[in-house]
Amino acid sequence: MTDLSSNVGGVALRSPVMTASGTAGHGDELAGYGNLDELGAVVTKSLAIFAWEGNSAPRVAASGEHLLNSVGLAGPGVAAWRAGDLPALLRRGATVVSSIWGRSVEEFSRAADAMRGAEIVALEVNASCPNLEKGREIFAHSPVATGEIIAATRVAGVPLWVKLSPNTPQLLEVADAAISAGAQALVLVNTILGLSVDVETRRLTLGAGGGGVSGPGILPVALRAVYECHEAFPATPIVGVGGVCRGEDAVAMLMAGANALEVGSATFANPRAPWIVQRELSEWMARHRVSTVDELIGAAHD
Repeated sequence: MTDLSSNVGGVALRSPVMTASGTAGHGDELAGYGNLDELGAVVTKSLAIFAWEGNSAPRVAASGEHLLNSVGLAGPGVAAWRAGDLPALLRRGATVVSSIWGRSVEEFSRAADAMRGAEIVALEVNASCPNLEKGREIFAHSPVATGEIIAATRVAGVPLWVKLSPNTPQLLEVADAAISAGAQALVLVNTILGLSVDVETRRLTLGAGGGGVSGPGILPVALRAVYECHEAFPATPIVGVGGVCRGEDAVAMLMAGANALEVGSATFANPRAPWIVQRELSEWMARHRVSTVDELIGAAHD
């Protein structure tokens, strides 16, 4: 009998498998494909303090087995989400992790403040956003800026998980700043910067130009980030995300040092993907006589 329960910085999860922000909607959109209360958590699409329409269309393009997106963090805003989408998730028995974003430290702080009292187990702080106060530099590319938004979002009163970008050579420095500022867990990683060209129209495929690449090909990038951060900060919980499509991918994330993981783009190809990954993880554990998730966490470092 396998025990899938896991723990991320004091947040107890029935399973290490969660949905990834941006790929499962803001509410219970996936409920028609599986029981949300069977997953570790539903991680919502990122929300700002205000409603936001996102980038111009087209926003999503296929690139082989990968996905290129420039949705631009479209969302209804925290207040509308709490009034409509959160109750729907809670009625399904889902464990909820909400994600927030902002264009300035103040906007992050306001979004976090607006989350106070919500029935969520953690707040995922999406640090991979342009910082308008610093000439659109990405927050997660700067240790100082990342530390500032983590300090500002502590007002939420729930555990903070910071989602970091792989598009910087300063990943460890950024992670260190986030931990020092109060982040209880690292979420590794967000999408990789990319571009797509429509060779028939001779134009860029996405309306906003470039976008984020996700899909199975970024799994090695995410594994490297998880491994290096676990090596550098062994006491800090990690949530691995990026390219997880199968149960064996989940096993690899755990062995690299993740305490839990998120299934993202695979959900677009098959909305049942999170449940499939969870079942395959359990089957792998049974075949290899692994009783608990804890036995796998960080195994590649032994």
